[in-house]
Amino acid sequence: MSLSKFTIRKATLSDCNAIAAVEATCFPPAEAAKHEDFQKRLERYADYFLLMFDGDKLISFVDGFVTDIPDLNDKMYEDAGMHNPNGAWQMIFGVNTIPEYRHQGCAEKLLRLFVQNAKVEGRRGVVLTCKEKLVHYYAKIGFVDEGISADSTHGNVVWNQMRLTF
Repeated sequence: MSLSKFTIRKATLSDCNAIAAVEATCFPPAEAAKHEDFQKRLERYADYFLLMFDGDKLISFVDGFVTDIPDLNDKMYEDAGMHNPNGAWQMIFGVNTIPEYRHQGCAEKLLRLFVQNAKVEGRRGVVLTCKEKLVHYYAKIGFVDEGISADSTHGNVVWNQMRLTF
């Protein structure tokens, strides 16, 4: 399947319901951000969401904010006010693709574009956390595994912090 048939754009507040629904499909309840969380994020930093659509259907998205804090921590997920548009580090909070569109390159395309945007904006790099089973996936895009995060345990899960430095 060609990714060229899909549309990619930044988010708006009106995308909140679709974003929350995709997140709920992609993550267990203890790990998924809630509608209210996305509403606060979109109010503060909608430009830091990249969405992929098949027609009118949201199929994949990447989101996060910018900060001078170099390591991702759980407070960042909860406090959209920590976003600093002039910050050094682009954080990624979520990489989501609905099940029927996985393994087709959707998330990778969005991730590469998200990383490129951060580079163009003059960031020092991009930071995310992921489960051990996904370390190899992010490594192929250029992220380096920094080991188990001491600052992120949301959902009572062990997360590896990964960084791509420019």
